[in-house]
Amino acid sequence: MINVYLDDLRPCPKGFTLARSVEQCIDLMTAGSVNILSLDHDLGLGKASGYDLVKYMVEKNLYAKEIIIHSANPIGRHLMWTLLQKHKPSKVKLSVRPQPLAFRI
Repeated sequence: MINVYLDDLRPCPKGFTLARSVEQCIDLMTAGSVNILSLDHDLGLGKASGYDLVKYMVEKNLYAKEIIIHSANPIGRHLMWTLLQKHKPSKVKLSVRPQPLAFRI
């Protein structure tokens, strides 16, 4: 069982496998069981978003044991939370822990 961190900019936390795109995340999720899935919303201009992943998860009934929304985008966070809260199985833990973006200069 793995932990997956979906984000295009932030460094991957220890104990997680990094996915920089929705496609990479789906590959990891379909390859085996996911314990914790941590989601960003904005993944680059013109690219699929964390919300697109959540819609896919709902359509395919594909969930991790725990889902954390770490996006700093308040609208994206709300969209993902609302859709997951409505459709996720009751045993799936859902939480929000927004993380600010930090840039090195």
